[in-house]
Amino acid sequence: MKQLAHLVLEDGTIFQGITAGVEGETVGEIVFNTAMTGYQEILTDPSYSGQIISFTCPHIGNVGTNKIDEESDKIYANGIIVRSISYQDSNFRSTENLSQYIKKKNIIAITDVDTRKITHILRKYGSQYGCIQSAKYMNIQNAFKKIEINKNIKKNNPIISIGTKNIKKWNIENSQYKYTKKIFHVIVFDFGIKTSILNILEAKGCKITLIPFDTPINIILSLKPSGILLSNGPGDPRSYYTAIKNIKKLLNFSIPIFGICLGHQILALSLGSKIIKMKFGHHGSNHPVQNIQTKRVFITTQNHNFVIDPKTIQKNMLITHISLFDKTIQGITLKNHPSFSFQGHPESNPGTHDIQKLFDIFINNMKNKEKFICPKETI
Repeated sequence: MKQLAHLVLEDGTIFQGITAGVEGETVGEIVFNTAMTGYQEILTDPSYSGQIISFTCPHIGNVGTNKIDEESDKIYANGIIVRSISYQDSNFRSTENLSQYIKKKNIIAITDVDTRKITHILRKYGSQYGCIQSAKYMNIQNAFKKIEINKNIKKNNPIISIGTKNIKKWNIENSQYKYTKKIFHVIVFDFGIKTSILNILEAKGCKITLIPFDTPINIILSLKPSGILLSNGPGDPRSYYTAIKNIKKLLNFSIPIFGICLGHQILALSLGSKIIKMKFGHHGSNHPVQNIQTKRVFITTQNHNFVIDPKTIQKNMLITHISLFDKTIQGITLKNHPSFSFQGHPESNPGTHDIQKLFDIFINNMKNKEKFICPKETI
């Protein structure tokens, strides 16, 4: 039997719908994702921690869910909004339908709402918080109170990393690459990394050690890294004070650094640039990005609410990629150090794989770190 639910936005807009997940109520910053597929990879992306995802694709769930497509072991998003959810799954890899999956993960979701209107509101007025309440929790005044409380909590206690709390070697059981010869030792600042990034590094011959965001520099150096990866993750990059300070120190050494998404922003901050919040962010798998030197265009996966302020680009930085949606900075490289970063998700999950070759640049930087020459162009 279908249970009623509603979504309350902080601007007072109310959407009536149907519960698709567990019973309860949840609050978070609403972001809309424009991907047409790959909903399971999106849901399990740790970067969505604290947010509610609204899918612009009108119907999701057709191919069900499975363990292999997970980017982490849980759904980090606070809630899910969809126009229509499929309660039947049709794919040979599926182990359960999407509704069963999100209930098992204890996630609150609402369906049968006008997601086009939600997207229009966010694009016109900017990002805002919302509250989903299922039938027995439906109380509009309580929803507004919870939204204000949540906003204040996030303002005064911003998310700072949901990654590992201890230094640990990464080893996925039954990995198809476990017998690949490991040539490089990559230290990963784990702010909330996606599994597919680790899979790609392992496939390219990397032994991986995950470290907490606040690991002291002397311990990092004692691990003898071939290269350092600054991972994706949730929250405002400006809140990662300790990581920014340590990465600034690491730039005094010849260790190649590769920043992804949040890591891209943190690298820029460590170089002296500033970060600004976007009106409604980039979230989807269909974002065109251009290499400004070669003019090549790549379709990319994106998930971020912050960007580098172009007015604060430093003398030792080169802008390599821009978004063709709004000209925001998508990639940088350093003139005097074997390090670079990319705003999108180069592991390309849930798709496409256009920009995945950035990992090869990182590998080449580790191979040639003692012979560094500032790249005249990237892919």
